Amino acid sequence: MGSNRKDEALNYHSEGRPGKIQVIPTKPHTTQRDLALAYSPGVAEPCLEIEKNPQDAYKYTAKGNLVAVISNGTAVLGLGDIGALAGKPVMEGKGLLFKIFADIDVFDIEVNEKNPEKFVQIVKAISPTFGGINLEDIKAPECFEIEDRLKEELDIPIMHDDQHGTAIISGAALLNALEITGKKIQDIRIVVNGAGAAASSCAKLYIHLGAKLENIVMVDSKGVISVRRKDLNSRKLPFATKRNVKTLEEALKEADVFLGLSVADVLSQKMIQSMASDPIVFALANPNPEISYNLAITSRPDIIFATGRSDHPNQVNNVLGFPYIFRGALDVRATCINEEMKVAATYAIANLAKEPVPEVVTVAYNSSHLSFSREYIIPKPLDPRLLVTVAPSVAKAAIESGIAKLEISDWDAYIEELHHRMGIDNKLMRGLTEKAKENPKRVVFAEANHLNMLKAAQVARDEGICIPILLGNEDRIEKIIAENNIDLAGVEIINMRHDREEERRSRYANLLTTKRQREGMTYREAYEKMFDRNYFGITMVEAGEADACITGVYTKFDDAIKPAIEIVGMRDGLKHIAGLNIVNNKLGTFFFADTMINRSPNAVSLTDIVLLTHESVKLFNITPVMAMLSYSNFGERNIGSPAIVHEVVSHIHKEHPEILIDGEMQVNIALDKKLRHEKFPFSKINNMDVNTLIFPNLNSANISYKLMLEIGMSETIGPIQMGLNKPIHILNMESSVRDIVNMVAIAVIDAGFEEQKGKK
Repeated sequence: MGSNRKDEALNYHSEGRPGKIQVIPTKPHTTQRDLALAYSPGVAEPCLEIEKNPQDAYKYTAKGNLVAVISNGTAVLGLGDIGALAGKPVMEGKGLLFKIFADIDVFDIEVNEKNPEKFVQIVKAISPTFGGINLEDIKAPECFEIEDRLKEELDIPIMHDDQHGTAIISGAALLNALEITGKKIQDIRIVVNGAGAAASSCAKLYIHLGAKLENIVMVDSKGVISVRRKDLNSRKLPFATKRNVKTLEEALKEADVFLGLSVADVLSQKMIQSMASDPIVFALANPNPEISYNLAITSRPDIIFATGRSDHPNQVNNVLGFPYIFRGALDVRATCINEEMKVAATYAIANLAKEPVPEVVTVAYNSSHLSFSREYIIPKPLDPRLLVTVAPSVAKAAIESGIAKLEISDWDAYIEELHHRMGIDNKLMRGLTEKAKENPKRVVFAEANHLNMLKAAQVARDEGICIPILLGNEDRIEKIIAENNIDLAGVEIINMRHDREEERRSRYANLLTTKRQREGMTYREAYEKMFDRNYFGITMVEAGEADACITGVYTKFDDAIKPAIEIVGMRDGLKHIAGLNIVNNKLGTFFFADTMINRSPNAVSLTDIVLLTHESVKLFNITPVMAMLSYSNFGERNIGSPAIVHEVVSHIHKEHPEILIDGEMQVNIALDKKLRHEKFPFSKINNMDVNTLIFPNLNSANISYKLMLEIGMSETIGPIQMGLNKPIHILNMESSVRDIVNMVAIAVIDAGFEEQKGKK
């Protein structure tokens, strides 16, 4: 490691609060009453309940979501026996990964004890604290004895991740590599270089997956582990081969798979060239593999190559497994982590690699295209789907194998709980996407020469959300498609400037002239506007030749909203339109309005915003509970913005008593129903959870949702246009692919409602 990188690593761990993890209270603790309940005398009550029924520890304490990461520092990463204390940064790092990937709390425990018997007794003595134990960085062969003893003598999940994590992830990679090459696991010849804990566990799992023991050759520092050797311990003896080979080079001839769990630079290009067709090479030595990436991939064109490194394709990384395996085990109170659970995790990880890769993953890895192939045989570690894929598979395996103390009856609810654990509840958007798929519509992508628009069109088409129509120069669009491996074969491309669109331009110009002739619009002016992508695309919707239009990734908002108002117009009875953003965070789902259009609304425009928002939120099958925000509460200030808000609330209460709304109120009063009840028990929304926030002006609304988004507190969907006669949605400039796809789903649903209204 260079000096700059060394300094960066040291600064990362030392700056601010030293270390990487901390304990955060989960209960109120600000008053004397809180403290009396948290500790003496209130804490006695749960103690007595647990004394009567030890299982109540899961009910009254953090035990059920608490894992110990325990090590004695005898085999830390590639550093060897550096001692328990020196290994603490690694154990803290493991704790951080447990938390960010699976919302599992961790205490890292560094035990200064190398004697296996004493180590086992220490871990057993502290085990009542934890719901599970992750053994980490303990050298072989002691790690085998320690894990076996603890699994026999404790009734909570125990896993030595260095062994089983590598086995599970490499097992998933192996299954997919074999599928790509067309080979069967029972027929392949496997060479394992390294005979430590991970190697032994990998070989055992591969056999469980279908490999034959007689087809596995294991090599240690002294050569091939053979029946002719007299120095084999009980861990190596089961893998002793009868084949007449002595060296790694001899063993690799015509082998199908190389698994390296050893040291750098022991594998040569010549060795790989001697392997069978379509060789599968997993060089997993850390930090440097048994052969470098460049040497490996240039050794022969048919290779499938994986390492443990993040800077190359196919990273075999234990973080793909352990957080989710423990999550599933904890959630059913499994008494151990058995083979069935490991196999379930292996297949879940393997199958996920065959699914379409979400944009959040491609962005994270700066890759325009990831799909199941020789360079993508396992998911990326930052794939958010791992939690909801692997944990349920592990939990089901625990239940079916009879080692679970809890059963899960509603798996859909469990998966939603897993989504919620990660802080962002995507249930609403997933529901909208599924609803859009039921009745996909024709959506015009007005800015189809933008890369994100084209990627979103592919995703929306592939997921069955819409039938895309692309506006723009076909040569330019097809070039972007080719350069970025986008699949939009068969999708209609309309070049509104092309001579062949003359008839349509004329027809659309006549339509616009008819609509706007009393506002001074001439046919010639209308015809010229049809060379503008927004005018053309929006007129397609008005003419019934498309159902919705999406624009705005590089068009200024004013340049997009003007044609929308001119062509499709506002709904009857409205004098204003507005923008709505859906904001998801740890507190739940909220609707913010108006985030886009009305800069300084008066009482009339603010009333329209309320009515539009109320109608829109109901379309999401949510009952709006609305708070009108200001910097004062319920008439404290009778001038300026608070007075306008106060007037609007009074009007809504009188004219629309069915709407659950109150204000004006400060945002803390809106979001804290307990505080609101204490201070203002007369409120119409007393004891209700507010889900809709109406801001007094555009500044406050726009700043609020963007601030929450940028500081990482939330994710947002929108802005959703409210009040136009037809689904014309204008995105934020430079919206991500995910933003666009979400908006397409909403536009499709919007178009469905318009269709239903037209049939009435």
